Amino acid sequence: MKAALGFIAPLALLACAAVNAQTAPFPARPVTIVVPFPPGGGTDTGARIVAQKLSVKWGQPVLVENRGGAAGQVGADYVAKAKPDGYTLLVGNIGTQSINPALYKKLPYDPDTAFAPISLLAELPLAMMINPQVAAKTPQEFIALAKSRPGKLSYSSSGAGGAPHLAAEMFKEATGTYILHVPYRGGGPAVSDLLAGHVQLSFMTVLEASGHIKAGKLRALAVTSGKRVGALPEVPTLGETVLPGFNSISWIGLLAPGTTPREVVEKLSADVREVLAEGDVKGRLTDLGAVPAGSTPAQFAQMIDSDRKRYARIIHERGITLD
Repeated sequence: MKAALGFIAPLALLACAAVNAQTAPFPARPVTIVVPFPPGGGTDTGARIVAQKLSVKWGQPVLVENRGGAAGQVGADYVAKAKPDGYTLLVGNIGTQSINPALYKKLPYDPDTAFAPISLLAELPLAMMINPQVAAKTPQEFIALAKSRPGKLSYSSSGAGGAPHLAAEMFKEATGTYILHVPYRGGGPAVSDLLAGHVQLSFMTVLEASGHIKAGKLRALAVTSGKRVGALPEVPTLGETVLPGFNSISWIGLLAPGTTPREVVEKLSADVREVLAEGDVKGRLTDLGAVPAGSTPAQFAQMIDSDRKRYARIIHERGITLD
């Protein structure tokens, strides 16, 4: 009898441990957020601000891991194939989630099923900015310069097919200018070469560029949103200067592997929205030029789909192809 009890006791402990593991609040261990671009870009900057606050809220490390390459496809594919338990997440942007499926004929994952949208994090207006050595102080002056030197000026982007690339191509078509495209593997490297004067123009998120603009290292000629940006109130929109109605912004949002349990997705979404509502987070993002904007999973999914249809139409109508 004692032997039997001695055998049953460990089994009971194991059963209790299993129950506790199943009922432990999420997350019970570190969470990894993958940014599918190199450090320094707008997606990376926004991800790190949110990750730091989630770490405090959860009492667990939230690690940001950069996996750049192929216009965000490398990092996105990594998350798409990760275990769907909520511990490996993706901070995607309008490029990875809405533009790539419309631009690339084949992706290493099915964009319709690979991800479970969690929440929008922020909208990211773009800045049209130049190296200060370029002799232009307004969009009109830059257009005149570009037309006087067709093919002699170049612009950098965070990658072929991303929102900055498409915004620049829309600008070129609308103004009849010929400016060479130099794609990079992320916003950080693209801005670095603009700072160095290797290219003359970039359309980048205000989030990744505002520090350089305020320090006088880059000159912002305009922003691409419908309204002026709080972080750069003196910079006009393209719509109010030379291109009425011009509106082309980016955004970032959090996603999980496609088959992640619904309750985990809802928990993550609620926590993210709570963090984004905190005054210091809103303040930091706003000061850098972002517009904090949490959403439900359904709202975020609808936004991704709407923008995918919008950019598919733009890509088709303007005949935009990869360089």
